Amino acid sequence: MPQVMEFKLPDLGEGLTEAEIVRWLVAVGDVVAIDQPVVEVETAKAMVEVPCPYGGVVTARFGEEGEELPVGAPLITVAVGAQSVPAGAAEVTAADGTGDAPRPLIGYGSDHSRPARRRRVRPVTAAVSAPAAAPAPAAPVAVVAAPPAPAAPADPAAAAGPVPVISPLVRKLAKDGGVDLRALHGSGPEGLILRADVEAALAALRAPAPAPAPAAAAVAAQGERIPLKGLRGAVAEKLSRSRSEIPDATCWVDADATELMAARAAMNAVGGPKISVLALLARICTAALAKYPELNSTVDLAAKEIVRLPSVHLGFAAQTERGLVVPVVRDAQGRNPESLSAEFARLTELARSGRLAPADLTGGTFTLNNYGVFGVDGSTPIINHPEAAMLGVGRIIDKPWVHEGQLAVRKVVQLSLTFDHRVCDGGTAGGFLRYVADCVESPAVLLRTL
Repeated sequence: MPQVMEFKLPDLGEGLTEAEIVRWLVAVGDVVAIDQPVVEVETAKAMVEVPCPYGGVVTARFGEEGEELPVGAPLITVAVGAQSVPAGAAEVTAADGTGDAPRPLIGYGSDHSRPARRRRVRPVTAAVSAPAAAPAPAAPVAVVAAPPAPAAPADPAAAAGPVPVISPLVRKLAKDGGVDLRALHGSGPEGLILRADVEAALAALRAPAPAPAPAAAAVAAQGERIPLKGLRGAVAEKLSRSRSEIPDATCWVDADATELMAARAAMNAVGGPKISVLALLARICTAALAKYPELNSTVDLAAKEIVRLPSVHLGFAAQTERGLVVPVVRDAQGRNPESLSAEFARLTELARSGRLAPADLTGGTFTLNNYGVFGVDGSTPIINHPEAAMLGVGRIIDKPWVHEGQLAVRKVVQLSLTFDHRVCDGGTAGGFLRYVADCVESPAVLLRTL
């Protein structure tokens, strides 16, 4: 006899207490295999596909797309047992062919353990129901009976074929704003609908309309309210904590990056993987942190101690559709520019597609922020708590510069260092920044100190 198992939203790690349902990957009546992803959720760290530890028939789902659930809340119930699976569908009840007995999760983000995507099964035999002795779930359980009569789909667009949208966030934005995706022509490759297309449609929907009633006008006068939750909420909390806990100071210097850019061009001219400017700056940072380890540390307030960290886990700021994220390159001190370039590219692609795991966004010891990509020269970075420093890099631009006693046009960049004044004084911070600038101006300096 089948047993109804309740699968709850698991602890996704890193202190996360809730997650928002972005997209259901299964429906009531579907057959799921052990460790098959059943729902895509968005946390304050990343978007995660959550696998179910049970194999059987989905009998109920809890929560709608866009709804936030706390850790430990029910997600789905699954009827587990040979009789719970319609004839001809038993082969998909387990990922490893061991049947439908529940077992522990293989692990979130384990690509090697994921089975094929869900399969919709229409039962062809008599009705299946849970045994009378089975405990009742937290909510009514949808029982698979006979093939249901065709019903009108909730979304008319879904019945007419696929819509050229890849991002679930774009779909959610359209759904929340009442935008019919089938009425849009995407501006992306092959008509792909992008977030900008949906935002333009939303702007058109929000065009001035007839004057609202007095009560509605009073609400509209308050302006648009955007929930400070998810990624944006996590960023706000971290930045506020940084400002309130860390007595930071900033120093900056202009540097002639002409020789650095020439060295990069020479390295890329010999063939092989291309090396990015960010990778060269990262290599310079790791060398500078070896000379000034005070800046690769954290403050333990409870113990009243400064903890100098043995490895450099280098974070770098990346702007995505979801907002600003800071992926972390592990053990950056042991990587060469080619390895750093490859890792930056890999993590950036994951960030833009919303597929970074929580572990990819935590554990940093020092952050490199290249805000020059936004066309600005300088900034005063906010330290990524609980780190002790952040190096900001402005755009590299042709400027008049005195070179070898002569006025010349050189490629100039502004470097800004914000540091925790508890871990070091201005002399150490200035020494670090000056070393970085010297390496930018003359890459041979780096070779002499390796």
